[in-house]
Amino acid sequence: MTPQERAERSAQAMWAGDAASQAMGMRIDAIGPGTATLSMTVADHHLNGHKICHGGHIFTLADSAFAFACNSYNTLVVAQENSITFLSAGRPGERLTAVAREAAMNGRSGVYDVEVTGEDGRQVALFRGLSRQVKGQHFQEDDT
Repeated sequence: MTPQERAERSAQAMWAGDAASQAMGMRIDAIGPGTATLSMTVADHHLNGHKICHGGHIFTLADSAFAFACNSYNTLVVAQENSITFLSAGRPGERLTAVAREAAMNGRSGVYDVEVTGEDGRQVALFRGLSRQVKGQHFQEDDT
């Protein structure tokens, strides 16, 4: 099995059990070893009292992209720590895209950066997540 095939199978296994991301209207646009791109259209139920999407929903999109990227090696990985900087808000009907990339890996610990952008290319948020592999845990049998 190639690393790309492993990433795709891991994403399928995760997606099957990820009711929260599905309920929020997220979709997986791309997946690869150590990387994931997820997107979500800002719906009315994502808007706050200011009629913008800011805060928790954007964090959840970034965190989901982080999770798919760091679990792309068919290993069970959990978050150790994360932080986010909000730079602008999502607008009603706008498609937000979160691109997660592995920045560093050392043994079972990893660092991932996620950039969330709006349709016009503006930065909506920057997220950094630290991950930790659960030793010996996998999503499914690996055919390698």
